Amino acid sequence: MERKMKKIIEWIWESHRIHHFSGGVAIGMGADDMYCAAYAGVGVAGALELKDYLWGGKPDYIDFLLTVAGVAVGYSIRILLTHKL
Repeated sequence: MERKMKKIIEWIWESHRIHHFSGGVAIGMGADDMYCAAYAGVGVAGALELKDYLWGGKPDYIDFLLTVAGVAVGYSIRILLTHKL
């Protein structure tokens, strides 16, 4: 179990994946509605992958998906915190 956790942590820190996810969370928490969150999240994720490509690297779809997943998590946190019962 400990070795699996170590592999997961190494995978997350590879290619700055944690930064993609946490940046997505910040975008999601700052979005006013779901459309804004999705539009901004996909735009930023695409721009990050374009930057990687233009600097001679390969676009990484996992980084793209982690950014978008972070947006979904961040927007969900915002909804949970601001929802009035």
